[in-house]
Amino acid sequence: MTSPTHGFPGSLVAAALRSARALPQAVPVWGLSALQGTGKSTLAAQLAHAARQQGLRSAVLSLDDFYLTRAARRALARQVHPLLVTRGPPGTHDLPLALHTLQALREGRPVALPRFDKLADDRVAESAWPRVDGPVDLVIFEGWCLGTPAQAEAALVAPINALERDEDRDGTWRSHCNAALARDYPALWRTCDTLWFLQPPGFEHVVDWRWQAEEGLKAEEGLKAEQSLQAEHPGRAAMTRPQLERFVQHYERVSRQALRTLPTLADHVVRVDAQRRVIAG
Repeated sequence: MTSPTHGFPGSLVAAALRSARALPQAVPVWGLSALQGTGKSTLAAQLAHAARQQGLRSAVLSLDDFYLTRAARRALARQVHPLLVTRGPPGTHDLPLALHTLQALREGRPVALPRFDKLADDRVAESAWPRVDGPVDLVIFEGWCLGTPAQAEAALVAPINALERDEDRDGTWRSHCNAALARDYPALWRTCDTLWFLQPPGFEHVVDWRWQAEEGLKAEEGLKAEQSLQAEHPGRAAMTRPQLERFVQHYERVSRQALRTLPTLADHVVRVDAQRRVIAG
């Protein structure tokens, strides 16, 4: 069995495609939830490739594609709490856009698929979004917290990391995120006709896995390209390791909630080890 760097086992991909094809909906939405760096984008791409090989047309969406624009998050940071400038936690997604996009795909209507540039930390211009002009047979929807329920309010009192302790002392930020998760996200979770969960050994692996992804972003851009982009977009840059460690703390609370709840809530669980190799499922 291989790591997601080189792809998940073909048997797992085949099982995922069988599960998608068995769904009764005319255009099923196959959901995949996994913490940062676990390999959800890799598995989603492999599933889309397998679908094409069987003559099926699929559309792949990530929850990350629906982050609010940087300007919208800055406005939230001014109005509610400074930590809301950082993309990722519940409350920093454009849920109406996500629901509209998924509904259009279900109904076979032409639609543009939003894209988010993580290095620029902003949504890609709409003119550059890929378009789906005809009906698809399958929608593959992946996200780092897909299907995760909100916590009880009492669980929010004690901070779980330095970020919460030092930058959210009165709990305003985490309460806002949790309230959004309880109020706004279930409608999006319900668009998934089935939900698979890639279960890692624990949250402690996320920083290393996310750092590997960040290094990949740097390599993808290339030093020369990055220098050119910096001239045009001064805010565009990959994160340093300390920046990443702080960044991941924004996700820790909901990630740990996903680890507690999704093994029993998901329709299918795939366990992976510290090297992201499949060990069960």
